[in-house]
Amino acid sequence: MTRWIMLAVGVVCAVIGAVWILQGVGVITGSFMTGQKLWFLIGLGAFLVGVVLLAATIRKPRRRVE
Repeated sequence: MTRWIMLAVGVVCAVIGAVWILQGVGVITGSFMTGQKLWFLIGLGAFLVGVVLLAATIRKPRRRVE
């Protein structure tokens, strides 16, 4: 159960981080975050946290219940 939660949190962090990165560099417009370096950096951090969570979840061997 915890594995699915970590996987979901990792996906959400990676997607939100990617959107914030794109807004920070000005690719996605129409927001107060557009073109702001701060949101690029926050997005980069969120994206990296998501990738680390995904990598840790995927690489973690499944425990067998006997």
